[in-house]
Amino acid sequence: MAERYQSFGLATSPAARAITADDGVAMLKAREAKKDGLLAYGNGRSYGDSCQNAAGAVVDMRSLNRIRAFNAETGVIEAEAGVLLSDIIAHAAPYGFFPAVVPGTQFVTLGGAIANDVHGKNHHRRGTFGCHVESFLLLRSDGRTYRCSATDNARLFRATIGGMGLTGLILSASVRLMRVPSLDIVEKATPFRDLGEFFGLAEAADQANEYAVAWIDQLAGGRSSGRGLLFTGNHAEHGSHVASHATGALSVPVQPPFNVLNRPFLTAFNAAYRWKKGRSSAPCHVGYQGFFFPLDGVRDWNRLYGPKGLFQHQSVVPEDTARQVVPALLAAAREAGQGSFLTVLKRFGSIRSPALLSFPRPGFTLTLDFPNRGASTLALLSELDRITVEGGGAVNPYKDARMGAEIFTASFPDWQRLEALRDPAFMSSFWARTAKKELDGRRATAEAAE
Repeated sequence: MAERYQSFGLATSPAARAITADDGVAMLKAREAKKDGLLAYGNGRSYGDSCQNAAGAVVDMRSLNRIRAFNAETGVIEAEAGVLLSDIIAHAAPYGFFPAVVPGTQFVTLGGAIANDVHGKNHHRRGTFGCHVESFLLLRSDGRTYRCSATDNARLFRATIGGMGLTGLILSASVRLMRVPSLDIVEKATPFRDLGEFFGLAEAADQANEYAVAWIDQLAGGRSSGRGLLFTGNHAEHGSHVASHATGALSVPVQPPFNVLNRPFLTAFNAAYRWKKGRSSAPCHVGYQGFFFPLDGVRDWNRLYGPKGLFQHQSVVPEDTARQVVPALLAAAREAGQGSFLTVLKRFGSIRSPALLSFPRPGFTLTLDFPNRGASTLALLSELDRITVEGGGAVNPYKDARMGAEIFTASFPDWQRLEALRDPAFMSSFWARTAKKELDGRRATAEAAE
């Protein structure tokens, strides 16, 4: 295929077959879709295989990219599922609105943001993306298009938000944006010596700021273990209302034959980053691109991990165990000799998502990126899974490419509620590897007992 329908982590095989959105819609309306044969594909920014379907075809949704309506009084925007968040930002910014929740990249589709129930640096204030979805149109393999909201087809509404594309094709959605004084951010960086100091700062930072997130120097050990920078931010009262169309001033044009982000590079990078960002504690005025989407400025930066790609591990653990579990996760990575290029720690609040399945929950979430070194990396990730689950936490399925069924079911004990509402024509490689495998195992056990 001219287009490689790959996940952003590059550690899984690209889709074997893809069809256009128009063909997918026609197939569903004609009730011709085969069992487990389809899955929506947005802009390929998922790290794992929740955007892949080895059993069938992916449906490229990016041609459904029109903004249909925008209410400049209420901030409600209606757009097709393939519209990028960058387009929504550009459209709404002149009217003083911005998405209430944005992930670490603006190059995700609206449908993907809903299906993954993405979160950002302000979960403590705004919850997940799904908290701001008013309604959407969902096409299923029975040929019907359902309007879903908190009151109309409410079960499908809750299953589709965070449902990883398994309930059908999202065609369009209406989402509430939030009013902001400007796009620019007043950012403050506060250095902390260790995780104990971070935990002491985190709650007060959330209470005082719209945005808060910490960068951790993952390679630092000994007395420096857990050191980092806490970034807080708020929209500037006076600043730009014009979105910049940064598509990557820099790029990685070719795939290096090896992982560029090795330990010597990471050690030097962490030292330079900590010095540059932590040298002043005074608030500074920064553009929204640099604050929310720093890596969007480098096109195809994931290629730096080499041909084997990367694995991202994101966990969340309750507040009462975080002070033990987070240090244990960092220590496990150091002891395994694995370096994480980006290590992010932040606090989730208590705002509940309307989704049946949603990763954020009260506590602290740690994100680690590792180059794929084969068996040694997989062994480390399994150890991180174990530490997380034993600490009462969960592993993020939306970014996963290898967790076992037992970790998924422990992380999401209500997963069968989504399975009950899954469209039979839709399947992902992630769901086949976890939920379907668990169901098949239970059936085999029951049959053997008869």
